[in-house]
Amino acid sequence: MSRKSVTEKKTAKPDPIYRNRLINMLVNRILNNGKKSLAYRILYRAMGDIKGRTKKNPLFILRQAIGKVTPNVAVKARRIGGSTYQIPLEIQSTQGKALAIRWLLSAARKRSGEDMAARLSYELIDAARDNGIAVRKKEETHKMAEANRAFAHFR
Repeated sequence: MSRKSVTEKKTAKPDPIYRNRLINMLVNRILNNGKKSLAYRILYRAMGDIKGRTKKNPLFILRQAIGKVTPNVAVKARRIGGSTYQIPLEIQSTQGKALAIRWLLSAARKRSGEDMAARLSYELIDAARDNGIAVRKKEETHKMAEANRAFAHFR
């Protein structure tokens, strides 16, 4: 296989209720053991919780949360001359969105609470309000990139 070939970008299909690709991306990350219907149930219950708690459109809260968690830069470990450097790199919006979704879900899994839907709804609301575990993760990543800015020329 050639290293120079460019792969096609796969676009996610929209979900059946909200007709949004972002929700389908979230469902595919929640997915556990191939149980997609359970993942949809968890997400839709979380969206219902968000609507009940905030009295706003849950899709707006979701977009806001992902926007606040999406990082602009990331650090990548690179081995140069026997030592490993953390090199800051700018990332594309699609990769940033994927990271944000991953961080939101891992933060929701770490939370204490009854079920995954409630934990996810709380994490999304917190992220939309600019606090929470996932937002801290983004700030931590940005601080690490800022601290290692001297190594940016190693790209």
